[in-house]
Amino acid sequence: MCSRPRRRRNEVPLPLFTAVTILFAAPGAVAPVAAAPTTAPAAANSVTPLDKYLDNLHTLRATFLQTLADPHGREIDRASGTLIVQRPGKFSWDIRPQPVAGAAAGAGTTSAPSSGGAGQLMVCDGTNLWFYDRDLQQATVKPVDTALSATPAMLLSGAVDVRKSFTIAPVGEREGLDWVLVEPAGAQADFRSALFGFEHGELRRMILEDKLDQTATIVFEKIERNGPVRPAEVSFAPPAGVDVIGTPHK
Repeated sequence: MCSRPRRRRNEVPLPLFTAVTILFAAPGAVAPVAAAPTTAPAAANSVTPLDKYLDNLHTLRATFLQTLADPHGREIDRASGTLIVQRPGKFSWDIRPQPVAGAAAGAGTTSAPSSGGAGQLMVCDGTNLWFYDRDLQQATVKPVDTALSATPAMLLSGAVDVRKSFTIAPVGEREGLDWVLVEPAGAQADFRSALFGFEHGELRRMILEDKLDQTATIVFEKIERNGPVRPAEVSFAPPAGVDVIGTPHK
């Protein structure tokens, strides 16, 4: 049902996917993540701020700012958006590009535009995972079990023992936040590590490092925990005229 040509692009950006799946995982499942502080990790089996945060978490609503830096620390992408989570298994992650801080390589300007456009929307309704690119007017859909099994995020769905596949440990305080380091136990994961930063028990920041040495930093704001979430906020229907790739499960 696709008529217009398409560009190749990541259907589900890894930093976004990892961040969200950690939060919508079934109760008791703890999740992934990246660049470690200098403090040596504590015992991996100790209860961490991440464990405590996920206890009794049913819904979450927050705005966020995400930046992506290259291996040299230069910001190459910036976006803001809204995250809505309803555990277990449902979420909406709406992201809008923002101007990149700093100049483009070789340019003398003080700021450079990001990729621009109207942004993307990722929705998991508990059965299907949708990724909608507003600029391409294209939506990709996969069954949740297929989408999750293709990435380390499957370990966050509650189907397996996360602690058998990830090393999870508190790594101390830095910049006023209590940090938890998560690293995959195997070599097949798409990311190297992730850090979760907590302030007074509230998740404030995530730092994820991928195998290309790129670092995504996500700062959460305006957080509402266990508030009401309408069914329409964690479901998706393709707008008229949008190309759909894949077949949703009923």
